[in-house]
Amino acid sequence: MMDRPRPGDFDLDRLVETLGAPPEAPLAMPRQALRGPRARDGLRPLPWPGAATLAARAAAVAFSLGAGTAAALLFGVIGAADAAGLDALDLLRLALVFVTTAWIAWGAALAVTGLVAGWRDRLHRSTRPAAEGAGRCVMLVPVCNEDPVATFARIAAMEAELAATEAGRRVDIAILSDTRDPAAAAAERRWFLRLLQEQRGPGRLFYRRRADNHGRKAGNIEDFLRRSGAAWDFALILDADSLMEAGTILTLLRRIEADPGLGLIQTLPRVIRARSRFGRAMQFAAALHAPVFARGLAALQGHAGPFWGHNAIVRIAAFAGACGLPPLPGRPPFGGCILSHDTVEAAMLVRAGWRVRLDTDLEGSFEEAPENLIDHARRDRRWCQGNLQHLGVLGAAGLAPWSRFAIAQGILAYLAPLFWLAFVAATLVGTALAPPPGPWFGPMGPVFPIDETGKAVALAAGVFGLLFLPRVLIALDAVLSGRAAGFGGPARLARSTLAESLVSSVIAPVQMMFQTRAVVQVVAGRDGGWPAQGREGGRVGRAEAQAATGFIVAAGAVALGAAWIWAPALVAWLCPLALPMLAAPWLVTFLSAEDRGGLFRVPAESAPSPAMRRHARILQHWRDHAAPRSAAAAEPAAPAAMPAAA
Repeated sequence: MMDRPRPGDFDLDRLVETLGAPPEAPLAMPRQALRGPRARDGLRPLPWPGAATLAARAAAVAFSLGAGTAAALLFGVIGAADAAGLDALDLLRLALVFVTTAWIAWGAALAVTGLVAGWRDRLHRSTRPAAEGAGRCVMLVPVCNEDPVATFARIAAMEAELAATEAGRRVDIAILSDTRDPAAAAAERRWFLRLLQEQRGPGRLFYRRRADNHGRKAGNIEDFLRRSGAAWDFALILDADSLMEAGTILTLLRRIEADPGLGLIQTLPRVIRARSRFGRAMQFAAALHAPVFARGLAALQGHAGPFWGHNAIVRIAAFAGACGLPPLPGRPPFGGCILSHDTVEAAMLVRAGWRVRLDTDLEGSFEEAPENLIDHARRDRRWCQGNLQHLGVLGAAGLAPWSRFAIAQGILAYLAPLFWLAFVAATLVGTALAPPPGPWFGPMGPVFPIDETGKAVALAAGVFGLLFLPRVLIALDAVLSGRAAGFGGPARLARSTLAESLVSSVIAPVQMMFQTRAVVQVVAGRDGGWPAQGREGGRVGRAEAQAATGFIVAAGAVALGAAWIWAPALVAWLCPLALPMLAAPWLVTFLSAEDRGGLFRVPAESAPSPAMRRHARILQHWRDHAAPRSAAAAEPAAPAAMPAAA
């Protein structure tokens, strides 16, 4: 849909500038200091967590540290079982076992906390305070080299739902373009005029394209707020692939109006429209597991909640006053504009005394996700660089302790694969250098090997239990709570859970290698930039898959070959890691194909929301009818016919 400019586009340029320009309402958004004694001058007191939040945090941290300690002690017993005791390599492996097990246990703790919170909510239903105020809200949709048909069709669906309500008239929409390609920008202008034709018309829908995309998405929003932010009280920040029900939008607006201390409310977006095997497996996992993990996260974070950069509402005065992010010192990848700005913005809001909250009870918030492993890895590469940049933010002055903890977790999320690989490498080296399997003579005489297979199996079983027991508990909870009906019933849910667990287990080594390469590239000083995200998916051919995963195949072959030569006893234990790496090209291609197996049904498919149905109709209608190419054909006063909404 990225059409080339044609005669008449110059008329469209002028028309868009006339009809779509946002109002001039300047707002101060000062750059915040990350260092120095005056970084917190003039700020409100930090929000203090309640007793329930502190208790949940203590339990989760204790469980994670306890699991890591137990695994390390068990490993230490195994290592000290022979007369040689623990050497330096054993101590390194012991530390790696502690860190990696504690990290896995943290995920299990989130799941258990989320399940407990869900049971409590079902027993004691409570509603968030909400108020029908008079504040105005602007929906911000940053775009950069996106398909304007798909993106603007989502906007049209949301706008149509809002226009049908009295309260929805308080919500305006601003499309903030950072598109660099002139042909793509011309297509955006044409489809914006199509949007004006079929919706409320000028005055409530805005479009502006920056001449300079400094700061990328965060800079795009910042530029808009500085120029026009004073015209509104609240901003609903979306991504190009976001879709929200009008009821959800208005509930967010009422909730933030009802609490003057709230700076931001984050929703939990549901993944929709997945078609490939990979996409549908991830969509199923997000639909089944994400609500539970999100409830656990909300219980632990309390008033120092997360911001994921989209599908969230912010108080503009709070955001402008606290979130003018400075560039980090030095050059990219560690310096320059902050890529993963959302985490830092949440921390800065909390630092300024505003509460940030994750409301997991809100339905009707949606997003799309990559459809294959390669597109997923490309997006993850940007997230990796952004999270590692946070090393320069971790010590910022005045941050709440939990904000620092959350930032450190984001960093550790990308270092954890390196710890796993380091453990595997150290184990291979340690086994290769170990004494022969028969009795040998040590300093104190003959030494006989002790069979510690049972303890090793127990250690492995504990790790796998931490990984998979939460999935089983979440599936059981879905059956007992009646949530399984949206997934096709208990039997289909069980089959889908098993299939998704298998897919996740098989692709985990491949994803680990992609993340490891990303970390190495960042540490080596390679800036990954902000590549356009692949949203429409498409099957990945074998040649493309081989080119993208060749280094993974090579690493798997080297690891398996080294084990075969120097540590034959570890070959069987290494196969679950190495074989998926050897099969990486086939896995990428196979999982990118359209899913026709009937598994992975999710509630959004069993009962699509009104916004999803409206979006599908508008998208099909627009793809069947081209956008206007001249000012005369684009007059908003003559709306095009549209199918009736459900």
